[in-house]
Amino acid sequence: LGLEMVITDHHECHGALPNACAVVNPHRPDCPYPFKELAGVGVVFKLVCAMELARCDDTDACIERVFRDYADLAAIGTVADVMPLCDENRVIVKQGLAALGDTERCGLAALIEAASNPTGAKSGWGEKAQKKRKINAGFIGFALAPRINAAGRISSAEKAVALLLSEREHEAARMAQELCEINVRRQKEENSIAEEAYKIIEETHDFENDKVIVLHADNWQQGIIGIVSSRITEKYGLPSILISFDGATEDVGKGSGRSIKGMNLVEALDYCQDLLVRFGGHELAAGLSVRRDSIDEFKKRINDYARERLTDDLSCIRFVADCQVDPEDVDLTLAKELTDLEPFGVSNPTPLFLIKNLTVNKIISMGAGKHSKLLLTSGDRNYQAVCFGVAPAELEIYPGEEVDLLCQININEFRGQSTVQLVVQDVRLTGACLQEYDCGEARYREILEGARFSNSEDVIPTRSDIADVYRLLRQECGGGHTSFTYRMLRSKLGESSNSQVSYTKLRFAISILDDIRVCDVDEEQNGYFSVEVCHNAAKTNIEHSETYKKLICQCGD
Repeated sequence: LGLEMVITDHHECHGALPNACAVVNPHRPDCPYPFKELAGVGVVFKLVCAMELARCDDTDACIERVFRDYADLAAIGTVADVMPLCDENRVIVKQGLAALGDTERCGLAALIEAASNPTGAKSGWGEKAQKKRKINAGFIGFALAPRINAAGRISSAEKAVALLLSEREHEAARMAQELCEINVRRQKEENSIAEEAYKIIEETHDFENDKVIVLHADNWQQGIIGIVSSRITEKYGLPSILISFDGATEDVGKGSGRSIKGMNLVEALDYCQDLLVRFGGHELAAGLSVRRDSIDEFKKRINDYARERLTDDLSCIRFVADCQVDPEDVDLTLAKELTDLEPFGVSNPTPLFLIKNLTVNKIISMGAGKHSKLLLTSGDRNYQAVCFGVAPAELEIYPGEEVDLLCQININEFRGQSTVQLVVQDVRLTGACLQEYDCGEARYREILEGARFSNSEDVIPTRSDIADVYRLLRQECGGGHTSFTYRMLRSKLGESSNSQVSYTKLRFAISILDDIRVCDVDEEQNGYFSVEVCHNAAKTNIEHSETYKKLICQCGD
């Protein structure tokens, strides 16, 4: 068109640079700029700084003005693009977060309000009595950025632009609510694609040989497959690439991929470049276009590349604690001190702590069963922990058990009250608790095979013990629950009757109930067994049980 163009970018460069007036990108091979990890918005922010400095004599005042005017937008873009929060990015985001907490941008204020109150309740943004809100990087990443991005993914990005440029409160509130509704649609579509992708992976992926998951479909929304790719990589610990032919022309699909440390995705795509129409991106995230008839060969080629670089150790999902902290040291003071390390994100992750020997008192379902809350104790102190994205049944821990937590230590604000909240990344039984179960199972097997035992081991269930177990099973089966583990049943027994039977004794109590035909017990795989209570069973004595008779004979010092 004969126009002079200034192109800004922050992706890795491959091939010849465009013939433009200027190409501003720290990844240019000839660029000496020391910090290479600026987001796309960060590159623009630096360009604005340079343009202002060119016409300003007071350097400090100039930079302060640019930060005051634009750091909030630069912070949102930097966090949304999942860039390392170190060096210049850390400065930009820290300054931007401070501005966001008291923003004068009508559109951003409305979006913060809408994201903070998804039910529609008004908290009076802009009122003089309104408490200044503290916005952190997590709020941007999980609340603001998804709503801004959703417009471009499944609707029109112009809607997000219009909101950011809005100067009328009523109009901004309406547009912010519309973005929230679009984001809900995006979430539903994302979950639908993810479930379809998981099913394909479980049924067809060769985990033994293929280190990269490559999937394609005709109807996946192209603006969403990148998010789903992130979820797949997080779930399986493998690089993944999703390709969609939705709206494709000339049978060329668009793909989005995510990788793990150890495999540079852009370099991997460069290895397959003769099979691709185009590609570009970062080490851990990239986009591509590929013809349908090249997909099979592309999948083979990129897995050949990955097998030479990815070991099982690199693809193993693991969490590493920054340090262990004693339960008594976990308080609001510590949680507040940790906020001094913000903003948290890539290259400055939220600290992870190992807290050992906590007793589980109660497990509560949250978010329509999608999340879990743990009520815990250590000594005379109580703690609350949340497990996002994990249903109570998936935790495989039960009240009464002792656990070790790998968690973040956060502050939960609710109705003006600040409390410590542990955000769980992983949970496991304590070593002592595991040893108790292992020893109990081993002892059960030994006695079952004829080993003698003493009265002090308290192995033989009493009539009262067996009655408690029977009442619990009858109650659970009446409620439709028929599948259990012995750990689960032992926990429920403690809750319902305060009966503290040993693991070994519980195993024999179940065997005795099966013997006397009061219950029909079937052992299943993975530690579960099923129970059917015989409601019309004839009255019988536990002495009629062959298991009980054997126990009496084997008992003795």
